This record gives sequence, C-alpha cells and structure tokens, in this order.
Amino acid sequence: MSDFAGMEDLLADFLTEAGELLGEVDNKLVELEKRPGDRALLDDIFRGFHTIKGGAGFLNVQQLVQLCHLTENLFDQLRKATLALSPDLLDVIMSATMVIRDMFAFLERGAMPPSADDALLAALQHAIDGSPVLVVSAPAAVAAAAVAPASAEPDWEALMQSVTGVASTASTTPAVRAVTERTAGRRVSDQPDSDGARAGRREADRVVVSQETTIRIDTVRLDQVLNLSGEIGLAKNRLNCLRTDLLAGKTGADTLRSLDEAVSHLDVLVGDLQNAVMKTRMQPIGRLFQKYPRVARDMARQLGKHVELVLSGEETELDKTMIEELGDPLIHLVRNAVDHGIEQPEERQAAGKPETATVRLSAQQLGDHIMIEISDDGRGMKPEALRRKAVEKGLIDAEAAASMDDRHALQLIFLPGFSTKDTASNFSGRGVGMDVVKTNITKLNGRIEVKSVPGQGSTIVIALPLTLAILPVLVVRLGEQPFAVPLALVREIVNIRPDEVQEVSGRPTMLVREEVLPIRSLANLIGWPQSRPPAYGVHMQSGLRNFVLAVDGFVGRDDVVIKPLEDVKPKGIAGATLSGDGSVVLVLDMEQLLAEPAAETRRALFEQAA
Repeated sequence: MSDFAGMEDLLADFLTEAGELLGEVDNKLVELEKRPGDRALLDDIFRGFHTIKGGAGFLNVQQLVQLCHLTENLFDQLRKATLALSPDLLDVIMSATMVIRDMFAFLERGAMPPSADDALLAALQHAIDGSPVLVVSAPAAVAAAAVAPASAEPDWEALMQSVTGVASTASTTPAVRAVTERTAGRRVSDQPDSDGARAGRREADRVVVSQETTIRIDTVRLDQVLNLSGEIGLAKNRLNCLRTDLLAGKTGADTLRSLDEAVSHLDVLVGDLQNAVMKTRMQPIGRLFQKYPRVARDMARQLGKHVELVLSGEETELDKTMIEELGDPLIHLVRNAVDHGIEQPEERQAAGKPETATVRLSAQQLGDHIMIEISDDGRGMKPEALRRKAVEKGLIDAEAAASMDDRHALQLIFLPGFSTKDTASNFSGRGVGMDVVKTNITKLNGRIEVKSVPGQGSTIVIALPLTLAILPVLVVRLGEQPFAVPLALVREIVNIRPDEVQEVSGRPTMLVREEVLPIRSLANLIGWPQSRPPAYGVHMQSGLRNFVLAVDGFVGRDDVVIKPLEDVKPKGIAGATLSGDGSVVLVLDMEQLLAEPAAETRRALFEQAA
C-alpha cells in the first residue's frame, strides 16, 4: 500500500503547488546571487520554504519538514543580516532545493522519502551557527546526467558525481573539496529503497498519470465554452425548425435566406467554440522557462564562467502537450549556449566584451506560430570550421561541403554525431544532443534555424504551431487522389517546365531562386505509376533536404485534424483526414518518404510518362 493511502488527492495538490513554488524559489536564488542584500527576495524565498514546510507537515513528511525548517532558519539569519551570503553558501542552499526535488520524486510514487544526507543537514546547521561552510554539491554534473540521451555512452565521471555529490571543479575551494570528498554527500534518490518506497513504486503509474493528464484552466475560459455550447444548442433548434419547414414544402426565398443565415451563424459559433476549447489547453510558457536560470547558473559555475540568463515573453501561451515536449530540447540549447557559445572570462575580456555573458531565452506569438529564440553574445560559429569538422567526422564528403552555402553549413550542427569538440567532457563533445533537438522539434511540426556571426554570438530560432490538435497542410493531387503535406515544410509553389529541368549526377534538378534543387516525384516516392509528366512542384525543406516535390496539381490550403490509421501503418503515411466533401485525404510523412535514396531520372520524369 501507499504511505499516503486515502490522501492521494491532497498529495497531488501539494506536489503541484509545491513544485511550482520550488521552481520560483530556484529562480529567486539565482537573482539573489546578483543582489545578495535584496530584502524582498530574501522574504520571498523564506516564505517559499515556509509554505512547503507547512504542506509537508500536514502530510506528516517529517524528512521534508526537517530540511525546509533548517533552510528557513538559514534565511531568517540572512534577513536579519547576521549571516552573509557567499557562493559556497549558495551552493549549499541549491543542494537543499535539489534534495527537496528528490523528495518530491519519492512522493510522486506514493512513498515516504528518506532523510536528507547528514552532511547536508550539518552544513546548513553550521551556516546557521555562523561556522564555515562544510559542503558543496555538484548541481551541474547532476543536471548534465539528467538530460543525457539514453543512446549516449555513459559518462562515468558524471555518474559518479551525481551519486556521490563530489564535484571536481576549479570554482570550489580546497577546504570545501576536502570536506566534500570526506562526506560524499549522496542524494536521497540514490539511497537504497525503504519498504515504503518499494511498496509505493507499485502505485507509481497511477499517481504519475494522474498528474500528467490534469490541467489548470481559468474559469473565464470555461464560462466561454459553456456560453458557446448554449448558443450552438439554440442554433441547432433553429436548424431543426427550418428542416421541418423544408420537409413541409416551404421552399420560398424567406425560408432559404433564413437557412443560409442559420448555417452561417452556426459556422461562426463552431469556429469560436473550437478556438475556445483550444485555449483551455494553452499554458504560459513561463512555467517551462522558470527552470532554466538555475540550469544556466549551475553549469556556468561548474565551468568557471559568468553567465546571466535573461527571459522574456514568459506570458506567451502554448499547447500544454507542446510545452511538455519542449523541455528536453530547450535544456539542450541552454546548456550548449553556456558550454559552446560563451567564452571564458579572460577570453571575453581580451575580445573587449563584458566579463558576464548574456544568454537570452524569449518567446512570442507571430500569427498562428510561436517563435522561441535562444541567443548568446559568445564566440559565434564559423561556417568553414563546421564544414571542415563534418568532413573530418565522415558526416559529409568534401564535394558536398564545397557546394554548401553558409546558411546550410550552420545546419550541420544538427547531424547525428557532429561535435566541434575533440574530446568529450561532462557536458558535451559526444555528438549527441543537437540531433535530438532537431528530431523533437520536427515531431512537433516545427522548424529550427541557426544564425551566427563569428565573434558576436549565435541565435537559434524555433517556430512552432500553436497547437498539435490542428495541422495546417497543403493539399496536392496525384491523379485524382488528394494528399496532404505539412505546411511548415512548404516554401513556395513553382511550375515545372521540361526545358528548365537539367540532370546533375544523373538526377533531375531545376533552378529555383538561383539555387539548384533536386526534383523528387511524389508518384515515385509512394510507388505509384506516373500517368503524365508533372506540371507543378512544391519547394520544400525538411531538415537539411531542400528539394522540389513534383505533383499533378493542387486542391488548396487547409487546417486538418489527423486521425491515425488503426491496425495499419503504410510507409510514408502519417495518418488520414476528411476533406469538406467527405473524401479521405492521406497525410504524408515526408521524413520517412525521403529516407529512401533518389531513383528518378529526367527521362523517367518526362519522356517515359509522355
């Protein structure tokens, strides 16, 4: 049985509220490092620990109460100015918040967490008593291990650091290192399971699923949905009356006009209801952003750098599912900006830059898309260096590198196995991470672009649809069969004229805006016979692939709801949807279709089909 049998709802509410509160505390701790004497920040952090302690006490989680009580007393001393904040002391406080998160993980499984490590509790008590700081944790090493992809080779040094809490870093003083090595402050999540933990794990799935499938909704938005539902009910009654009139033979101009007005009104109401329902799933992206200042601070301290993470646009709203899926990609990008993009302080000073670097994370809504930018004022990237490194690692050949412009060269960082570092560290150099970012963004029907100026910094731009529930598509024709391609991949529509198609290396190509692009026939990609030469092309970009998709014609742009195909998964088909006239439209999975090598020739494209 769970240690919290009969209190599951109270526990879920506590974890939701306390988790958000702890995220705010982490951010305020990062701000406190810049303004150690800010009384308002000290009061807010004190209240945060006090509130978590109160909820834990109500649930009788004495281990959490003990840790929060000590941290609360420590901040009481800081508020009274009887204790001064130092980097080592802040590391101890950060270690406490990390252990609190570990305790939350136990509570999510319905298990009572073990007590915090004695070394951490002793360090907090020594600080409260005014004694020298005893211990410092390795927050960045733990963060690095937490976000490493499962396919990566284990980083044994980082693993040891995450288990023991020992950090080998130049920013830690020798005295602190000695005590750290002696205490080997383990994290609570790495201790042997208690009987309660083992029993609680059996209920893990039920508790976790309960949290993932719930969402907080503003009552104003729910009221809007209810009002629109009521108005649609009235519109339905009106249509029923008109149907009765039509069946009774009343087909006069007044009846037809009333029918047209009723259908138009219903169309507006359904559109409004659809938008209102979509908004119930929208959440401010600031809930995701709030975890990154702590990540950037911990990593910068481990690397001996001075970095400030500036957030903007936290109020921008995005579909809840997309926010959950964005967590890992954004943490990779923030870590890469701090590790790869930002120089060491002495290097920045030599270049005439301020010693403290700035990483900016912003979000804004532009039309029906959300734009997320991660930028830094670091060393930037040199396209020629990226080409050379990609050739050295065997990811592309020299011929491809020579023909690649600077814009496409910057996209090389997303290739699996690509890294600009010759040796792997705890944070990077293994060639994993950025390819995972690209894959995850593509799964969200988004696109990612890189801009960089050597010596000035880099910017990565992510464009995402507002929601995954509705997919904007371009509907094309192959014969009489319609197919849908994601609009996010479409750049423009072009005419295909036989006299403008040339063969390069035996493959048909055409010139589009002074760029030579390969032509891929949709009929060839899906294995259909080509009855006539294609007259139109869709200029598309999928990953590093830039090509023209040859089709017979177009139906138009549409917003569709994709339905999966049950018990069957045809190659290259992501799902199906219904058009306005009721016909089935297959939605293409371009990444899967393009995985096969090109087999077209100019002759097959035109002369055989003629």
